[in-house]
Amino acid sequence: MDLFGGSKPWSALDWTSSDDRVRGGASQSCLECSTPFSIATFKGTLDIKTLGGAGFASQRTTADHTWDLSAYDGILLHLGKSDRKMYTFILKDELLPKSPNGREQSTISWEFDFKGPADHSSISVKWADLKPTYRGREKKDGVPLDLKNVKRFSIMMRSFFGTQEGDFSLDIISISATKDKENIDTPYRDDPNEKGYTILDSRKGEETPTTRQSWMAWLFGCNVS
Repeated sequence: MDLFGGSKPWSALDWTSSDDRVRGGASQSCLECSTPFSIATFKGTLDIKTLGGAGFASQRTTADHTWDLSAYDGILLHLGKSDRKMYTFILKDELLPKSPNGREQSTISWEFDFKGPADHSSISVKWADLKPTYRGREKKDGVPLDLKNVKRFSIMMRSFFGTQEGDFSLDIISISATKDKENIDTPYRDDPNEKGYTILDSRKGEETPTTRQSWMAWLFGCNVS
């Protein structure tokens, strides 16, 4: 199921920046959506000097929306070209009201770090791959991710303890919820409404040629002529 991109075209209105400027930093990011090619480019500049070696720049979803992903086994990131820097994919299942100073209150983030590809590539993120963190630190005693109530998606660029900085760019073709192949239901082959249903010739009690071909192909996994 496409969540962003693919069959659901990217829109810059669905995303907003969440950079270290809220903490006095100087990093900045944006999400440029290319309509003709249906690609979103996460780009900007990561500054780590202002905050003494730390820094982050990110884009997050803006919609007041809840995604139920409980029927799926993970996320597929379909990526285009990038600078081969390290990025972080983030989910949240809880959002609290803003504090009196206007800042968002901290909640647990579920994070997955990955290296941007040199060219097109797909990265499969299983739910078990997402690590719970709170204010940047791993939270080992956290409750499991509530897949029925996913509230936010984010893509982040950060310094990883001062190991990267400067301009960055990552093309994202789509973000999708996926099922493992072995968990996808196979149609019941004796259902006459399903493709591959076996029809018997009433005169001979035999399969018709076209039906025999589709049945044999299903059984042996190849075309039979």
